[in-house]
Amino acid sequence: MKKHAAIILGALPLFFLISVPCARPQETASPSLDEMKKAAPKVFLDGARIDMDYIRTEITFVNYVRDRKEADVHVLITQQRTGGGGREYTLAFIGLNTYEELRNELKFYSNRTETEDEIRKGLVQILKLGLAPYAARTPISKILSLSTNGKVRPTSVVDKWNFWVFSFSARGRLNGEQSRKYDSVNGNVSINRVTPESRIRMGFSASLDESKFDYEDYQETSSAKSSAFDGLFVQSLGEHWSAGAFVNVNHSTYSNINIGFTIAPAIEYNFFPYSLSTRRQLRVLYRLGFIYAKYLEETVYGKMSEKLLNEILTITLSMSEPWGNAEVSVEGSNYFKNFAYNKLRVSANLSLRIWKGLALTMDGRYSAVHDQLALRKGEATLEELLLRRTELATEFSYSLSVGFSYTFGSVYSNVVNPRFGGGFGGPGGGGFGGGGGGF
Repeated sequence: MKKHAAIILGALPLFFLISVPCARPQETASPSLDEMKKAAPKVFLDGARIDMDYIRTEITFVNYVRDRKEADVHVLITQQRTGGGGREYTLAFIGLNTYEELRNELKFYSNRTETEDEIRKGLVQILKLGLAPYAARTPISKILSLSTNGKVRPTSVVDKWNFWVFSFSARGRLNGEQSRKYDSVNGNVSINRVTPESRIRMGFSASLDESKFDYEDYQETSSAKSSAFDGLFVQSLGEHWSAGAFVNVNHSTYSNINIGFTIAPAIEYNFFPYSLSTRRQLRVLYRLGFIYAKYLEETVYGKMSEKLLNEILTITLSMSEPWGNAEVSVEGSNYFKNFAYNKLRVSANLSLRIWKGLALTMDGRYSAVHDQLALRKGEATLEELLLRRTELATEFSYSLSVGFSYTFGSVYSNVVNPRFGGGFGGPGGGGFGGGGGGF
């Protein structure tokens, strides 16, 4: 019976609120309330870019722990961007220990016009609903109550923009000193439309970087320019299949491209239903590209322009599970004119909980490169090498970062205290002795 009640509570509409007497951790509580709090569910919150301090302050009818192995409830919060520029938050409530059979999943949607405060309030409201079934099994349920915030009437959604979203951004940067100066300007325009049936994305970007040097008898000015238009259309073909096309038009002094044009029809299969995309995906994407390229300078292959046909196959596995997060992607491509012109790229990132308080993180990428058809003929100058103004011949590229963290001590984390900014060094971050002699 308790299990059914928990499922019903988890499915309640979002206008229901859970209210708790205004007791904060620092207040002196009655003995009976203390005993109830001790028996309340222990919760492990697991999510990125979430205001944990605000959650702990607003939801006080549970206990918070830093380690999943100490928890009664693991709340896994994943998120992905929506077509309107907001975010879809998926909250998976995973019961542990005596709550093992009690699981639920709720969603919260934010839009791009909401403030951070509005978003975190909405997220807290959903968390209260999801945690209520667990609290209902403990003595603290005696001080919980449900209420409705206003009267709800049936409404229908009418979107005057027909789900189209427009975004503009621009940024300029200046920095320098007596002998050098660096300027940059970049801008972006994007137009998006996302519905359950289809997805349309169009974007234009442009950038200009310029460096000037004036040191003794040496004066030099160096610049790099790039611009690109990207387009994407995807049509849903059910819970597993999608079809569409990519379009790209670009100009880049770095890549020796005067004008490049690509159109690539594509098809994708996801072994997991797309409805589970915030938790797990195994996608296979195939693209067939038709390319026209006109170069700024003659290439190492003696070309000033050419038409090409290529194919790209990408396999991506991503997972967000109680043990951590992982994503692995393998991508292979080749040109049909000569299969020796190919590239293989493998990338992976992992965040793994190994043991109590011990976590391992890893990010890596490796590319075997044999398809630099646009390489400029001739030698690069010292300036181009130092400032990375031109692409250089290579047979591989790689990057790797590995780290770990270990935390021990008290597992409880109910108390929030933001005094002095919560860290060493104060507002300036200078640490001990920074800037003024220290202690």
